[in-house]
Amino acid sequence: MNNTASVLVLVFLAITFIMSTHEKLFHWNDSMAWMKPHFENTILKNHVPLVTGILVFFEIITSILCLVGIVELYINGDRMFGFYGAVFSCITLLFMLFGQRLAKDFDGARTITIYFILGVLGVFWLS
Repeated sequence: MNNTASVLVLVFLAITFIMSTHEKLFHWNDSMAWMKPHFENTILKNHVPLVTGILVFFEIITSILCLVGIVELYINGDRMFGFYGAVFSCITLLFMLFGQRLAKDFDGARTITIYFILGVLGVFWLS
């Protein structure tokens, strides 16, 4: 299969964002209990539920695009959905990076950078 690396990246990204969405949606109170203090000294302090909802929306779109992209690669070798899944993953990760930098959570930002590198590789391989 010529698309093995691309499929693996899309699977990784899909798992990442599906799990992240699951945690936020099904453990909303726990997520808010962690996020509100995390962002209390930032411009987001009064908007944590709203920006979390926006982030969840992007995570869902990213997950769907990655999953459809995997199927599309297997069925006909097309890359459109996978490409957009990788692009949306990078956009979503940039939102997360922005938040972590605002909160001065440099370890969290560093971790997001690792995911971002993989997302960019996906964009490159699927373009």
